[in-house]
Amino acid sequence: MSIRGSIEGRRLYAAALAATVVCSTIFAGPELAQADGAPSPSVTVPRLDWSACIPGSQFDCATAKVPLDYSDPHGRTIDLAVIRRKATDPGRRIGTLFFNPGGPGGPGTVQMPQNYESFPQEARERFDIVSWDPRGIGNSTAVNCFRSPKEAAAWTASKPAGFPVGEQQRASWIAAYKDLGQRCQQHDPELLRHVSTPDTAHDLDLLRQAVGDPQLSYLGISYGTFLGATYTNLYPGKVRAMVLDSNIDPQAWTNHASQSEPRLTTFLRMGSDRSAAATLDQFLTLCGSATTARCAFSAGSQKATRDKFDQLMQRLREHPVGTWTYARTVGDVMSSLYVVHPGWTDLAGRLQELSQGRVPEPSAPPSAPPVPNQNPYTGDEQAGAVLCGDSPNPRDPAVYHTLEKAGATRAGDAGRFWTWATEPCASWPAQAAHRYHGPWNNPTAHTVLVVGTTYDPATPYTGAQAMAKELANARLLTNNGYGHTALINSSSCINAYESRYFIDGTLPPPGTTCRQDTPPFSSPKPHGGVATGGGAMASVVS
Repeated sequence: MSIRGSIEGRRLYAAALAATVVCSTIFAGPELAQADGAPSPSVTVPRLDWSACIPGSQFDCATAKVPLDYSDPHGRTIDLAVIRRKATDPGRRIGTLFFNPGGPGGPGTVQMPQNYESFPQEARERFDIVSWDPRGIGNSTAVNCFRSPKEAAAWTASKPAGFPVGEQQRASWIAAYKDLGQRCQQHDPELLRHVSTPDTAHDLDLLRQAVGDPQLSYLGISYGTFLGATYTNLYPGKVRAMVLDSNIDPQAWTNHASQSEPRLTTFLRMGSDRSAAATLDQFLTLCGSATTARCAFSAGSQKATRDKFDQLMQRLREHPVGTWTYARTVGDVMSSLYVVHPGWTDLAGRLQELSQGRVPEPSAPPSAPPVPNQNPYTGDEQAGAVLCGDSPNPRDPAVYHTLEKAGATRAGDAGRFWTWATEPCASWPAQAAHRYHGPWNNPTAHTVLVVGTTYDPATPYTGAQAMAKELANARLLTNNGYGHTALINSSSCINAYESRYFIDGTLPPPGTTCRQDTPPFSSPKPHGGVATGGGAMASVVS
């Protein structure tokens, strides 16, 4: 997603997730050269001294010390906050399943316990589930460019919510992110240069060694898919089982490894704007086909509901409802499309309130995870530090208004939102010391399972198709449904295939398609369906 417009959206998603994508820029830094990714034979494997996160918690916490710079393994070290939930059937335990919740910027120590029940039951029984706050993020050694929460809040208030509308807001937005970059450069410039995706992939391999697993079992969602793809190509012989859910096309993320100034932003290359627009269209279509008892924003027909939405957006441009401006509302819509239940129903309620000129009630926060720091600082600079070192974006802030107009032509409101999502990288100050931009087809020890949802508002289904094609050994599993990630938009069918794969390596038949358990704005159904033409597991999950 983005820095504030979409970093803000990312946060709403993280709360609803109870993770996703953000931004970046091209810098000419030294590239990682070692084909198998081994940073140095002298890197010390961290020791994980597990203890209950808080008294009585079923989750254990530990801290791992890793090198800041893997090319200097005896230099400065940083801390990684790590969390574990032990296998619930220890007598049949297989090993550890690592989880990255996306972002970049998703704190695993918060989001894994909040989403633990969404993991397939058999995976929870047979694996310790382990996650961590990646370097630069949350409870780990974190990028934080403000001296106090008050100072951070004042900076946030200095710019428009969602994305800028009009010349004055564009100027304040650009100035705010230029100021943020300057603050970060003054605070800890070395940390900014060492929070890239390959740095985190090396951390992940050290954590694998720390838990004693000879090969990695991994579930990555959203940005976590790009991390997973990077790991598979740095450590291809260490892949035991890997599920990549809601995929980023690695060629789009890296701008095809081009050294030229990019013409488009990361998310426009990925097609996030068009995918979000298509998902929004489905939201309005299904809402308009439902009664107001199921979708509060329904106007009685598909066309009338679309017209109602367009009229609301136009009215908010001229007459905000309290602090609900046009841009803030669009940002809320984009992020609220991530989680179908209850996200779509709640979004319909907020839109209906706004259409009546009323300020919507704030959403209930997710339940607090049983960890010491339940709400770590996750400011825009954390996601930006990762993304702005990995993915090329235009460096001229003046380009973004032109790109916005083109984005709006092809994707409406979603085009505006996703264009500005990466503008903060135009003025990002740091150079990533190490980047990885391919190759993506190093043969892995085992086949990777790639999961893609047909109507995903952030990472389009084409990203999953591209990922499956780019990796040397991959199988595509299609989730015919809505929302961002199959993990949090439940499909018993997807869960069953993932469970078999994690446990014994069994892959779904080629061309397998699953459905979500409960479509939007409908009564609950007990099980998901399979549309494989009769796969090996059809009787289990039909």
